Amino acid sequence: MTTATLTSKGQITIPVEVRNDLKVDSGDRVEFVQVAPGRYEFVAATSDVTALKGMFGTPKKTVSIEAMNTAIAQRGASAR
Repeated sequence: MTTATLTSKGQITIPVEVRNDLKVDSGDRVEFVQVAPGRYEFVAATSDVTALKGMFGTPKKTVSIEAMNTAIAQRGASAR
């Protein structure tokens, strides 16, 4: 098991084995995802946005930018 020590400033150094496995480097973002009370998962947030393509399947209906803008404007007007 790989461990790290928390500093007085609340910082940790991620061990090199973990950095290599997650493919993270200086300046990369990471996320802490709560998976259960008191348990967190450490996740590299370095995925390219193109990795999300196809995640939700094929759209049932295509919507134009103009239609989206109209719907947003109508919803915003009704919220006032």
